[in-house]
Amino acid sequence: MKEISTKPYLIRAIYEWCTDSGLTPYLVVAAGKHARVPMEHAKDGRIVLNISQSAARNLLIGNDMIRFSARFGGVSRDIEVPMAEVLSIYARENAQGLSFPAEEGAEWGGPERPGSESAATESPEDNRPAPRSKPDLKIVK
Repeated sequence: MKEISTKPYLIRAIYEWCTDSGLTPYLVVAAGKHARVPMEHAKDGRIVLNISQSAARNLLIGNDMIRFSARFGGVSRDIEVPMAEVLSIYARENAQGLSFPAEEGAEWGGPERPGSESAATESPEDNRPAPRSKPDLKIVK
């Protein structure tokens, strides 16, 4: 008998916790060829999706797929994400949630995919974080 994955159950649990706590649940998804997401909003082969009740319509978190519709730039889009493509779920307000290891069969849309040839040819200098700007503080009276 095939073992049932805990991933969809954990995603549903974190989603419920976010909703019950008044927090905004976000999904981080690998924007691979199996995920139906707006690729123009993906960055580095990933996309962050707001799945709150106010942002996602007809949300269904099944055992194999997450489906809903949402508006991007004013245009309604149907979203389908296989469980293998879900990288994490977290609350926007406090960043608490769960991350999942990349599953076999999950595809990354960008060159950062582990083990890809382009990732192996990058120099260490390419991976340096961008310099941070000076903090901007204001005194409010």
